[in-house]
This record gives sequence, structure tokens and C-alpha cells, in this order.
Amino acid sequence: MNNHPPEDISLRLLDELTRESVITQRALADRLGIALGLVNAYVKRLYSKGLIKVKNLPKNRVKYIITPKGFAEKAKLTYRYMNRSIDYFRDVRQKIEQTYALMLASDVRNILLWGDGEVAELCYISTRGLPLKIVGVVADSGMGKGFFGHDIYSIENVNGIEYDAILVASLDGRASETMNKAGVNPERVYYI
Repeated sequence: MNNHPPEDISLRLLDELTRESVITQRALADRLGIALGLVNAYVKRLYSKGLIKVKNLPKNRVKYIITPKGFAEKAKLTYRYMNRSIDYFRDVRQKIEQTYALMLASDVRNILLWGDGEVAELCYISTRGLPLKIVGVVADSGMGKGFFGHDIYSIENVNGIEYDAILVASLDGRASETMNKAGVNPERVYYI
């Protein structure tokens, strides 16, 4: 099942067709990570709106041509996508700042980040200028270095790390179940 907003699928499809006009719908489905039938439905929709033209080529191949109306729609969809992204990061940054204020009020100084995605990167960047220190990162990717030079630990190694609190740097809601299995004290856990 996919959970891509319809506008994003249209934008990504127009973007792929701009890059490569002679492409199969199966290849588009693979690149976009959506079902082949969904690609077919979106191609039909883009065609019916006059955003693309479809030209049949020899050997059962098809060439997709973006129309001027299609380029204008792509620009409009890109603008909307950028606005949604900026709003999203602004909201996440505000949540991080509120969480850090709570942590500082509770005398938390050494933080273990739970997650290594974009939200964790924003958490790391947001510590600059604050009396907070990231002491490590817990991620499914396992042990090693690689998150801004910090150690990355597996879930099994959490008990050997010294920290004041864990900051769940993920918005997907799956961390609490994993932490329960690892025996993490929930009173030392903060969520974005």
C-alpha cells in the first residue's frame, strides 16, 4: 500500500517524464514505488487534462511528451510541494525546540537519539548553541559511526550507554514498542 498524496504522485510522474520521455509504465511504477495500475491511472488522468501527449513508437513503445500546460502544472505542483515541505520542517523544528526546553528544565544534558533519519538530523542541528550533548544514536542500521561522527548503536546495546534521556527522533510512532522490548525506562524518554 502506498500513502503518497495525489499531487505528489502527479509531480513525481511529470518529473520522471521530463527526464525520460520514452519509458514504460512498469519502469515508472518501479521508480515511483507505486503500483503499475496506479501509474496507468495517473498517465490517463494527465493525458485527459492535456498535460501530456502520448506518441506511439515502433516496437510497441510509447513516448510521453509534456505539453506547455503540463510544464505549467509541474511548476504549480512544485511550488505547492515546496510550501508543504517548508511548513513540515517548521513544525518539526518547533516541536524539537519545545522538547529541548522541557529537557533543559529537567536538567537533561546528555541525549541518546533514537532514530537516524531527517528528524534526527534536525534534532542534532538544533542542539547547536544549547547545553545539550548527543552521546549516540540508536538505529536499525546497527553499530558503527556515521551520524555526524557519533556512534550508532543497535537496539540491543542501549543498556551500555550513559545518557540522561532518550529523544525519539522519529514521527512514525513505532519506537515505544521497540523501547519496551529493550527495557528502556519510559520516564527517561522524550518524544518530538
